[in-house]
Amino acid sequence: MSRWVCPDCGYVYDEEKGHPREGFPPGTAWEAVPDSWACPDCGVRDKVDFEPDD
Repeated sequence: MSRWVCPDCGYVYDEEKGHPREGFPPGTAWEAVPDSWACPDCGVRDKVDFEPDD
């Protein structure tokens, strides 16, 4: 499982946790998140802007 970070606000999408409020149950892979999805915290950045969290 991997984690992806919004470069503006620091929100972390964790594949293990998913984001049920956004419709992504735990275990949802990053690849399954639509490209049109925007950061649920700041709404500024789109999926393509997120960076891997090492």
